[in-house]
Amino acid sequence: MTESVSGEDGATTLRTHRCGSLRSANVGAAVRLGGWVHGKRNLGGLVFLDLRDRDGLVQVSFDPALVDESTRDLAASVGKESVVLVEGDVVARPPAGRNPELATGEVEVKARSLRVIGPAVTPAIPVARAKGEALPAEELRLRHRYLDLRRPELQHNLILRHRLMQTTRQFLGAQGFLEIETPILTKPTPEGARDYLVPSRVHPGAFYALPQSPQLYKQLLMVSGFDRYFQIARCFRDEDLRADRQPEFTQIDIEASFVGPEDIYRVAEGLIVALWKEGGRDIARPFPRMRYEDAMERYGCDRPDLRYGLELFDATELFRSTDLGIARAAIDAGGRVRGVRVPGGGALSRKQVDELEVLAKGAGAGGLLRLKRDGAQWSGPVAKYLGAGAAEQIGMADGDLALFVAAPDRIANPALDRVRQELARVMQLVRGEALCFLWVTDFPLFERDADSGALGAVHHPFTSPHEDDLAMLDTEPWRARAQAYDVVLNGTEVGGGSIRIHDPELQRRVFGLLGIDDATAQRRFGFLLEGLRAGAPPHGGIAFGFDRIAMLLAGAPSLRDVIAYPKTTTANALFEGAPGAVPDEDLRELRLRRVDTTSKE
Repeated sequence: MTESVSGEDGATTLRTHRCGSLRSANVGAAVRLGGWVHGKRNLGGLVFLDLRDRDGLVQVSFDPALVDESTRDLAASVGKESVVLVEGDVVARPPAGRNPELATGEVEVKARSLRVIGPAVTPAIPVARAKGEALPAEELRLRHRYLDLRRPELQHNLILRHRLMQTTRQFLGAQGFLEIETPILTKPTPEGARDYLVPSRVHPGAFYALPQSPQLYKQLLMVSGFDRYFQIARCFRDEDLRADRQPEFTQIDIEASFVGPEDIYRVAEGLIVALWKEGGRDIARPFPRMRYEDAMERYGCDRPDLRYGLELFDATELFRSTDLGIARAAIDAGGRVRGVRVPGGGALSRKQVDELEVLAKGAGAGGLLRLKRDGAQWSGPVAKYLGAGAAEQIGMADGDLALFVAAPDRIANPALDRVRQELARVMQLVRGEALCFLWVTDFPLFERDADSGALGAVHHPFTSPHEDDLAMLDTEPWRARAQAYDVVLNGTEVGGGSIRIHDPELQRRVFGLLGIDDATAQRRFGFLLEGLRAGAPPHGGIAFGFDRIAMLLAGAPSLRDVIAYPKTTTANALFEGAPGAVPDEDLRELRLRRVDTTSKE
């Protein structure tokens, strides 16, 4: 017996079409439909049901001339969100009865029969909402996710997500990449965030980890000769969450052999163009590029939003000879005075500028120094400290505002970045739907702890140093550049990658600079080092945050709106009650015991 499988039109044993697929071309057709009751109206004997499935809504009418009284009574009494089967005929609506807001608005189905096959209790949250009606609280919607997922907006998002996945596979497959799955139960090798650990029953006291990324496995695939790999990979990080973070997430993972950065740029840009085209937007390539050093100097962050100006400038020399104590102290301590000039910013209220200062302080700055020009007059706390010619040096015009931070760059950069972003929002500098993609390149290989001076990897410890900076590893490693790159869209990082270290001796040196001795490196990364010693080609890659891309293309405010079963910001799955307690007998089988964390002993 051959199983009936729904085709593109949704035809199965029980239905001929999906509800939302009917159009004027179907007029005259006899159809069988299955769907959920979205709404109903009883007009004194003539009953209408709005029937919904993933394709949309269609109106079904129960005319006394075509159905018996019991069928009309059933239609009038069926509860919202109940699942029904309808048989009937597609007819054209009269011009006055057409609904231009529905894709099916020119037709309706005149029913001949109705069966209720999935009666529903009163929904805990409404699926059908009046235009402009607010959504229920998000926690309530996440608790009843199976109902929330019936909303057309979320169904659209998940269908778009599916299409983006297929586009990814088609594009990369056509480029010669092989889709290869890597393990989910892995060796604990922390990459900056905490691992999710999984106890082993057959190896008491030992643990697997859920992968933070397939990084080491894809490098070993390059060693194995699979020169073009990709995977739509599930990854896990036990870290604090935000609107754009989830404990489990999906990334498009790409790796290739015998490549340099230019090869990765070409593949990555091609994929982005294909994905955005699937989402309905055309993008020009190649993308502009900016060195990390320039991004930090001009914008205070490594993911600048280029839809507006407000570039930062260095005012250190302007303040060096002044008597302004906070500026002199910062400069004498090796810091700088840097600022942002705000054209027309003089119109901002004192309250608005105070709120900007709160943001700067939240990022670690001591405050904001203010200067405003009104014609030939200067005002603000620093006006009296600046001599003649300040206007020309800063480039301020009538009505402009300048805001400064006096501090080391590690404090000034995040402070001015937040101020710049908030200024763009308050002054409505972002207009239209501009897509400003950007490559940020030449990242530092290491970052130094401000207190201890210890080195940490800016990306990960497998990133290759820039060839021109190898000598710095022995003298000033913190100055060495990495062969690393991020792709940024409108101030949001959508992907990042690097050329990897393929020389085991260089990898050992980098581990040593990070404080990882040979014994620790062998224990944590021995399988990678053994692979590199077996003969490794030059290789590199990139990973894109797939959930984030889907969120951007769907125009959704949160990752939770493009994931079928997301976690809350406290990593709870409300619909199923996870995480949950485990019975003591299950713990004993794993050789684990429960510890009372509230005890003072």
